[in-house]
Amino acid sequence: MAFDRDKAEEYDNWYETAKGSFVDEVETALAFELFKPEAGERVLDAGCGTGNFSLKLARRGCEVVGIDISGPMLELARKKVSQTNLSVDFYRQDLLDLDFVGESFDSAFSMATFEFIKDYEKAFQEIRRVVKPGGRILIGTITRDSSWGRLYRRQGERENSVFHHAHFKNPEDLNRLDPENLIASRECLFIPPDAPEEKFNWDEENRLAEEKKGGFFCSLWRKPK
Repeated sequence: MAFDRDKAEEYDNWYETAKGSFVDEVETALAFELFKPEAGERVLDAGCGTGNFSLKLARRGCEVVGIDISGPMLELARKKVSQTNLSVDFYRQDLLDLDFVGESFDSAFSMATFEFIKDYEKAFQEIRRVVKPGGRILIGTITRDSSWGRLYRRQGERENSVFHHAHFKNPEDLNRLDPENLIASRECLFIPPDAPEEKFNWDEENRLAEEKKGGFFCSLWRKPK
């Protein structure tokens, strides 16, 4: 799905809200706990959007290449990077048909992108193709059968919603793609979306982890050598 400029800004601005900022913090903590970025490695940010994780990876010393199908998203990503002393290369590409030779990257990272991809099997194979043997692949996405997934599916019924063309997945949908090389799969974002804003904190997140289904999950693979 390609976002227009208004949708790109709407999507990006949500992360500036108190709730959005905490959600981003929770998802980032899980992603980097599993992925563990290594300084100097060349990472593909697959479906980089407005560059949220491209910047985070670059700050950790990675050589980042971000791709997205949305021109307006990439425009915002380039603008944000230009306001830092970091360097990220951005390209407009389709994740289903990457314009890179095989084994071009040390690892690949994709957050909040696979919910917008219908043919996720092909997208996974394309990512796997461009990662070197021994490289890591992390995918993080909204959990379909969670309170967050149900909310976004309801929102997606509206044509003007950013989730109108979304295709949500559960962990088992992604994990079956390459079960032999799956390293870990974990959930986060146990706080429901209708919780009061003051409940969006780590104490509540950790408390609900014992009883709720996570609204977001990350899965990590290693491409065999």
